[in-house]
Amino acid sequence: MEASLYIHVPFCRGICDYCDFYSVPAEPRDRRLDLFVDAVCTDVEDALRSPRNKAPRPLRLPRAEGSPVVDSVPAVYIGGGTPSVLGAGRMARLLPSLNAALPLSPQAREFTVEANPESADRGFLEACRNAGVNRVSLGVQTFHEPSRRAVRRAGGGDVLPSALSLVREIFGAGGASFSADLITGLPFQDEKILRKDIESLLAYDPGHVSLYSLTLAPGTPLKEKGGVSLLPPADEADRLWLAGRDLLLEAGYEQYEVSSFAKPAFRCVHNIRYWRMKNWLGVGPAASGTVIDDASGTGFRFTVNADADLWLASHERGRRADQDAEFLDALTLMKETFLMGFRFTEGPDAELFFKRFGRTIEETIPGVLEKWRNRGFLREKDGSAGLTGEGLLFLNSFLLDVFTEIDLRRGSMPCAKRRFH
Repeated sequence: MEASLYIHVPFCRGICDYCDFYSVPAEPRDRRLDLFVDAVCTDVEDALRSPRNKAPRPLRLPRAEGSPVVDSVPAVYIGGGTPSVLGAGRMARLLPSLNAALPLSPQAREFTVEANPESADRGFLEACRNAGVNRVSLGVQTFHEPSRRAVRRAGGGDVLPSALSLVREIFGAGGASFSADLITGLPFQDEKILRKDIESLLAYDPGHVSLYSLTLAPGTPLKEKGGVSLLPPADEADRLWLAGRDLLLEAGYEQYEVSSFAKPAFRCVHNIRYWRMKNWLGVGPAASGTVIDDASGTGFRFTVNADADLWLASHERGRRADQDAEFLDALTLMKETFLMGFRFTEGPDAELFFKRFGRTIEETIPGVLEKWRNRGFLREKDGSAGLTGEGLLFLNSFLLDVFTEIDLRRGSMPCAKRRFH
């Protein structure tokens, strides 16, 4: 079985007011960081080195009868949280252990590590590069200091030039090895400030840029403490994101997903596997994984308990932390395939869709495709269908149409041929 691997590092020096990813504050000398590295190494090695046809013990991976355990890992992504808070020494322990456990050589896979500018020092970046990491995703967000302070973004804007220069020096510029994130719709941000952010970032020549529009998730300080008053109105926020999109397109970046822009051939392999609903494993507190049986068009999702202290305590006792498990029947998996697949400009994988569900995408949602084709928002090639750049602006409306047609035609939708056991 082929599956990518996601490792969640649930630690940050500080938590931004807009962040809804699971993380807890930790200082560099926090003992939990060392325990985390040991626990992750154990989990990954046990999972990937289990004998074939035997479910890996710590991840309790479901499997279809007779199917092999993971024998190919084309992409690894270490995210968080803030992986760079682990520092050089811990990464020098973690990464060689991962390389020894994974079935493919470092040269045969995409290996991404997220980093924040305030903790991405030379030692950390060189430890990553020396251990086979070939892609760094740097959380820039904005160069504008008032915006950074307003959302309690860790590190000042003054650290960005040196961090970006280091990444460019160590990992190279203009290629798949360097990605950066920006956010639009931040407090005190206008089009002039956003343009300066983008121009400042592109001066370092990243191969990939993620441009996110700020959303206020329930439970985040920015949402609960009235932070909405600091943000631009919704219409202005939308206009800002569109302005940022246009600047990236003008600079030669291709929009290949709702928020993702890349130079030719520098797309993120790991994220494309999410959007194409291909197998991935999750390790670490709050990480999730999805394993799909193509023959039956059904799947299984597991999510590790989002409690770092409980997760670490379980490992210290020689046990594995609890995780929730969910069976995905064929109808659920089909809807998720559309939900994720149409974020990607090329749409769901048509060949894989037919293999799993025994019908083409055109046969499944003919009315929706005809409607959006007539509106000029559909791009089609070699049997695949995806939304155009302008069509992506109406993704939610498109998906509502998709789910409505599926539900209306539910009697003719596929049923699972067999279940995981």
